[in-house]
Amino acid sequence: MNSQPRSHRVIRSPLKWTCCVALLLGLIPSLVLSADKEAQVYLGQKPPGILPELFAPGVVCTGFYERDIAISPDGSEIFYGLLTSRFITIMHTRLDNGKWSEPEAASFAQDERFFFLEPCFSSDGKTLYFLSTHPPQGQEPKPRWFYQNIWASDKKSDGTWGELYNPDTLLNHQNNQFYPSLTKAGTLFFTRSDAETDQSTIWRARHQNGRFETPQMLPAPVNQEGTTIFNACVAADESFLIGCVGGRETDINPGCINYYIFYRNPDDTWCDGIPLGPEINIKGSNAISASLSPDGKYFFFAAQKLSAEMAEKSRHKTLKNITEMSNNPQNGSYDIYWVDAKILPARP
Repeated sequence: MNSQPRSHRVIRSPLKWTCCVALLLGLIPSLVLSADKEAQVYLGQKPPGILPELFAPGVVCTGFYERDIAISPDGSEIFYGLLTSRFITIMHTRLDNGKWSEPEAASFAQDERFFFLEPCFSSDGKTLYFLSTHPPQGQEPKPRWFYQNIWASDKKSDGTWGELYNPDTLLNHQNNQFYPSLTKAGTLFFTRSDAETDQSTIWRARHQNGRFETPQMLPAPVNQEGTTIFNACVAADESFLIGCVGGRETDINPGCINYYIFYRNPDDTWCDGIPLGPEINIKGSNAISASLSPDGKYFFFAAQKLSAEMAEKSRHKTLKNITEMSNNPQNGSYDIYWVDAKILPARP
């Protein structure tokens, strides 16, 4: 309720009024620029709500197999994984003079002899970590997935990206580590698989004095006997991680690998995993790739889905329908989806 009498009026001098108008007019350009910048982030896509949506259909999601998206802290660069019958590589697009560039293979990921996937930014945006089958120093190239190690590339002063390099020999052990994910403090989470059993587990390496410490395998219930977990992304503050879990039965998507969230306790223990809902663990689709936007507002994941339109085209296999299926998302291959992180289950 207004405590002033209704007859009371505030009289402003012409000078003060002129100043106020000038100030407001001066703010308008900056507000417009801010709004334009906000609209340009995420390739100009309208942010999703609590129902997952395809990310940038026709640009990122095109009908190929896409997964593993990483967005720079300032929102001006995006890397993601692309798999075709010929290439398995990391694509790159950047915002330049108000326009996003056409995605192309990242400069460090153009050698067709090797595979490149699973990009992840450092918190300052100056280093990109990723998986590559590039042979370690002194080793001969091997076919397909023989080598699976974490590599890195640093951003140069001119904005381009440098050659790939081994970020730390403590990380790359027996050629079976992949899917890096970093916290704001620089702690690296990654997947390591046993060379003999092929069992995958999640590991963590703290970053101290300019290098990574000896990695440690996370305890149960993250790594639990009888289950497997891989390709986990971690929150910037290390409060939780989301991984792809197999061997745990759930009514949401039975018989498949599913996305689970594990919350970290103050004493560095972990809560039991909670399966994400049916909107994310889509029936019949196996979890494969999870990540978060730099501000943690949006959750990205890869999933397989066959839309009603694509299903109809698959029943009538004309050349036109086959071509359209190949060139459109939700054709049964993996696509990248995003959703408001509010949909994630709360801490138990």
